[in-house]
Amino acid sequence: MTISDVTPPRAGAEKERAGAPGPAARAPRRRVMGAGKQLHAGPLTYTVLVLFALVSLAPLVWTAIAASRTNTRLAQTPPPFWFGGNLFKNLETAWDQAGLGTAMLNSIFVSSMITVGTVLFSTLAGFAFAKLRFRFSTTLLLLTIGTMMVPPQLAVVPLYLWMTDLGWANHLQTVILPTLVSAFGTFFMRQYLVQALPSELIEAARVDGASSLRVVWHVVFPAARPAMAVLGLLTFVMAWNDFLWPIIALNSENPTVQVALNQLGTGYIPDDSVIMAGALLGTLPLLLAFLLFGKQIVGGIMQGAIKG
Repeated sequence: MTISDVTPPRAGAEKERAGAPGPAARAPRRRVMGAGKQLHAGPLTYTVLVLFALVSLAPLVWTAIAASRTNTRLAQTPPPFWFGGNLFKNLETAWDQAGLGTAMLNSIFVSSMITVGTVLFSTLAGFAFAKLRFRFSTTLLLLTIGTMMVPPQLAVVPLYLWMTDLGWANHLQTVILPTLVSAFGTFFMRQYLVQALPSELIEAARVDGASSLRVVWHVVFPAARPAMAVLGLLTFVMAWNDFLWPIIALNSENPTVQVALNQLGTGYIPDDSVIMAGALLGTLPLLLAFLLFGKQIVGGIMQGAIKG
């Protein structure tokens, strides 16, 4: 005789043999979402996103519509709400009147140099404030942040006098050099590296005999790449759209895009359609840059978020 012969059958066992569900089978199943399963947005989310996209694209679409019309049609009421047939003619007129060929090359060079310098120096300064210990670091950081509260208009006159003494007036370096370092960029990179860059990683590199240059190149830059991409995009857009300092430091013979576009508004009766065409030409490089590098920038942001 075995134990199974004397042990009474458990409750529900005979029902399970007969085909009826037992207690385990009757227990409700819990729906567990896998770690890799994606969440799907509802109709309300798509509606809000579409509305935001339409509102964001409205100024650009209106600029294109105005650039494709005549100045007489733009002065009429109601204004046009669809494209006309003068787009390419107005674009050609704006290109010739403003000399946008030279201005485009100058703006690309100036914006690229400012972006590279700002990202490089801001990352180095942000790393120093975030992870290095030196005297008066807090005081220097507060002074750096304090410069953001000073209106840039106050520095125009002394800066122009300084550039004139150096003999750089009406040269591109006058626009590039004063903006190679950004207080906002330094603070932005410092705040990012405080959390994204573990101090243990730097200490491990030091133990392995890495120099300061190798630590920056192989440890700091890879960790700061997402923030560097965001800062680079913001800096490029601000440098491209800058008007106050370039209009003072440069002349019409060696302009940037914004300085060149200022020439389209001159005349007894400004041609609004040509002005809109010039504004459209000045916006296209920014859109092209975002289309080419937007995926890499968003990917870097997501990579940083996952690591954080």
